[in-house]
Amino acid sequence: MTSKQFPIHSGFGAATTAAEVLVARNLSDTTAIVTGGHSGLGLETTRALADAGARVIVAARDEEAARAKISGIPNAEVERLDLSDLASVRDFAQRFLAGGKHIDILIGSAGLMACPETRVGPDWEAQFATNHLGHFALVNLLWPALKGGARVVAVSSAGHHLSGIRWDDVQFTQGYDKWLAYGQSKTANALFAAHLDRLGQHEGVRAFSLHPGKIFTPLQRYLTQDEMIAAGWLDANGHPADPTFKTTQQGAATQVWAATSAQLEGIGGLYCEDCEIAEVDDSEPPSFSGVRSYAIDPDQAERLWILSAELTGIDAIATR
Repeated sequence: MTSKQFPIHSGFGAATTAAEVLVARNLSDTTAIVTGGHSGLGLETTRALADAGARVIVAARDEEAARAKISGIPNAEVERLDLSDLASVRDFAQRFLAGGKHIDILIGSAGLMACPETRVGPDWEAQFATNHLGHFALVNLLWPALKGGARVVAVSSAGHHLSGIRWDDVQFTQGYDKWLAYGQSKTANALFAAHLDRLGQHEGVRAFSLHPGKIFTPLQRYLTQDEMIAAGWLDANGHPADPTFKTTQQGAATQVWAATSAQLEGIGGLYCEDCEIAEVDDSEPPSFSGVRSYAIDPDQAERLWILSAELTGIDAIATR
């Protein structure tokens, strides 16, 4: 495999904010969908895109809570979407397609991290189902509105270093580990973007995945304070202790950059971090920096696409 994972010297970095990425940009003719766009990094992404003039559709499971969170953000609206429920995904896609609008940007920012063992749908492991399968189905069902020129951004994580795809037990039926399940789902996000880009570029659709950085957001809702102290994220008094953590504005920057940057024209299928294309890092023990080879491997990406289509019964973008 020949990697294209090389920095392009974007001029941005870890401290860049989403607003700084969009300085002087006019997105008034842009329609964006942001899953989870009312919380954490998603909220900052919604705010940055809307402030630049984009119409932003916030896809959220709890419509009332989402509307309260985005109150006051211009050009932002809420539509119901539960990524763990394929019927809800279908309903969302049908409602959007009925409006006849084109999608310029789709950012998959919603997700779960290290939750207790939970089963959704036809006995799917919840992190794989929500973080990956729901977004896989969403993009496929919205394909008619994406064709003709769009960026799809899958928010992965350095957590993908924890696990590749567990091909012999994707659904963790033989014993659950919340961190391995999270790692697998984040690898799935990266592989999804890689294969989507391969399939979609002939229709003007390019895709990217990324690590936003370490940020305190509602994503940590399932972690105890003791766990975060043990990880070095908090000190003994429960205060932030890791200087590498970003603000939410900084954490949203890479997904906004991947979704809008002219520097990425003509390329895709790449994993990004710190508003830059990441390099491959297969070091052991894992460095949690850069991207593991297995997360961008084209053969594994195609294999995951086929599996995802079989599980969901959805494949609007035929594998070729």
